[in-house]
Amino acid sequence: MLKKIAVLVSGGGTNLQALIDAQDKGILKSGEITCVISNKDGVFALERAKKHNIETHVVLKSTCQDLEEFDHKLCDILDKNEIDLVVMAGFLTITGKTFVTRYAHKIINIHPSLIPAFCGKGYYGLKVHEAALEYGVKVSGATVHFVNEIADGGEIILQKAIDILNDDTPESLQQRIMHECEWDILPRAAELFCSGALSICDRRVKIDK
Repeated sequence: MLKKIAVLVSGGGTNLQALIDAQDKGILKSGEITCVISNKDGVFALERAKKHNIETHVVLKSTCQDLEEFDHKLCDILDKNEIDLVVMAGFLTITGKTFVTRYAHKIINIHPSLIPAFCGKGYYGLKVHEAALEYGVKVSGATVHFVNEIADGGEIILQKAIDILNDDTPESLQQRIMHECEWDILPRAAELFCSGALSICDRRVKIDK
């Protein structure tokens, strides 16, 4: 029986599209995207979902009294859809303890660096790549990890690295990491979860192939 996947988005949904494409190609074969939730109305990710007949929802923080209410609204949607895996794919908003506790080790996130480098509070979007270039590192990449209460602090599932080129800009590095790393390891991590290949011991994720 296919695991039910919810994808949380905030923008254009390129990583959502990578998951949809992986599903169509049979790379993601043990799970199915059954709903997409955005914290912003009118973003293109919602159009991507609708084009593929995937149920969509919008939960605005501005309509919630506090973070607790926001968490409960997210959980209500996930519960009603009997979601097995939550994928944060460019979901640029903070969730609270209620959400991450309710779905402990059932939420994964993609981050555009090799954690623990350039991660945590304040590191998102181009800021990650600006920091990497400013520091002068020779490689960067992306990480898929479980989500907990610490920003980018959950157990690492997969990482992929690429060399930084002499003429890289934050924009070019962002694009290469997205194309070569993020769109590869995020669907693979989702498939590993849905196929039951992941287990955790002492903060290390074991992959049973």
